[in-house]
Amino acid sequence: MENAYGGRGAWGVAAILLLVGVHLVRGGTQQLTAAGPPRPLAAAAPAPAAPPPPARAGLPASAPLAVAIPALGVDAPLTRVGLDADGWLEAPPPEHPDRAGWYAGSVTPGEPGTAVVVGHVDTPAGPAVFHSLGALTRGRTVEIHRADGTTAVFTVHAVELLPKDGFPAERVYASTGAPELRVITCGGTYTRATGYTGNVVVSARLTALRGPDA
Repeated sequence: MENAYGGRGAWGVAAILLLVGVHLVRGGTQQLTAAGPPRPLAAAAPAPAAPPPPARAGLPASAPLAVAIPALGVDAPLTRVGLDADGWLEAPPPEHPDRAGWYAGSVTPGEPGTAVVVGHVDTPAGPAVFHSLGALTRGRTVEIHRADGTTAVFTVHAVELLPKDGFPAERVYASTGAPELRVITCGGTYTRATGYTGNVVVSARLTALRGPDA
């Protein structure tokens, strides 16, 4: 679906329909250790649902340049990604495991609506940018550095391991009207035949802003 960097507010029905059944890339490349990448704590012992934090007012559209997750030591450039010919959400090329991707069919991070950032958990070369994403916990922050000089700070309110079979795309991607962010990578059990069985999905809400418009 074509969308310029400027974005266009909250996702419409067409965007949600495109992503129903879309999970991430086709499933990662390899499981590097017997244990695999970290799984969300909620996957082992589901935590009671908690309401998202109060949202800051949404921002104008601005291209995202980088994503930082201080608790995980992640600081990665963002590149624009789309859907492949079969309708799967793309990630940056595996030869660039240190990069993450902003799905250009979503709003820019900080606008009202749900922005989507994706990245590999691993590549044939080893752990990739979001290898430790499953270790993130509620209350931590994800920062998006934007072309307008602002940094949008999102507070995490859910970290889930969701199966690719029956992935709840509408719930994950739908707009709540607030400025939201989803950060997604592969997770779960890995086999060479099918790749990873699930996706780690981090849900976060815009709570602060740093920069000229703060």
